[in-house]
Amino acid sequence: MSAQVIPLKRGPAAAPSLAPILSLTATAMNAVNQVILERMQSEIPLIPALAGHLISGGGKRMRPMLTLAAADVLGYQGTRHHKLAAAVEFIHTATLLHDDVVDGSETRRGKDTANIVFGNPATVLVGDFLFSRAFELMVEDGSLRVLKILSSASAVIAQGEVDQLVSQRKIETSEERYLHIIGAKTAVLFAAASRIAAVVAERDESEERALDDYGRNLGIAFQLVDDAIDYDSDAAQMGKDRGDDFREGKMTLPVILAYARGNDDERRFWRDAVAGFTNSDEDLAHAVDLINRHNAVADTRERARHFAQRACDALAIFPDSAARAAMVEAAHFAVARGY
Repeated sequence: MSAQVIPLKRGPAAAPSLAPILSLTATAMNAVNQVILERMQSEIPLIPALAGHLISGGGKRMRPMLTLAAADVLGYQGTRHHKLAAAVEFIHTATLLHDDVVDGSETRRGKDTANIVFGNPATVLVGDFLFSRAFELMVEDGSLRVLKILSSASAVIAQGEVDQLVSQRKIETSEERYLHIIGAKTAVLFAAASRIAAVVAERDESEERALDDYGRNLGIAFQLVDDAIDYDSDAAQMGKDRGDDFREGKMTLPVILAYARGNDDERRFWRDAVAGFTNSDEDLAHAVDLINRHNAVADTRERARHFAQRACDALAIFPDSAARAAMVEAAHFAVARGY
């Protein structure tokens, strides 16, 4: 089949939305949610209480939805992907629990984080429990190929989180290093979630790679927009404290661009801010002003559009269908969202 480019730009009347992929996967997602509910149970009441605090917190469930939507693109009629989509969500949830402890986060999706409610030790241990449940589901599926993809993704995520930790408060972090970090800590699970559908559907390597490329590029776009939102949306939209990344000294792309384009005084401010010496509300307001002055949020979103376009193009090897259109729409949404 000849190469095809799927346009990312939309007409003025069509607002990007997750509605198509939500509708496409609704029935299967009910089955996935049932698996999640069953497998987060334990005879120790703290485990389902803490896990449920985050799992029921209103997340988009993008990663398991990608597994389900990709299976629809491939015309898969079975149910194996339900447990695997649940495993993907458990991996994601476990990483969020661990992240909130590492970052000392206080809110997520407008709620107190699990570590604030239940404490750091319990949060870390329940994250470990969810990782274990994910691997149980993989083993039950019985595919060594699936196990390899998801276990490798889990290892890369952990490495990415460590890489981000050691890069924190380092003003010299480059855009290349930043993209490497988000490719590991975020995009790899998007890629794996999409790719395993091709394994379950017994498709060839080219289709596996296409779905991997879709998920990986979508994941990068998604994280770029997340990092832009920290400097251009308020806490009510985001469901988290505005400026979290700023106060934690994270070298995200808006900061990297603003620092590179700043004058000597601005760069001095950024060095102090990233080092943790200036992190008041007034400092955050000044940081936002500098970022806007140098179009750093707009350019971060522009880079996100580039990766979202690559995600859409990766789907070109598949026949046109409602499922493919829904996955393209998810890429539109990832770039245009404000929360």
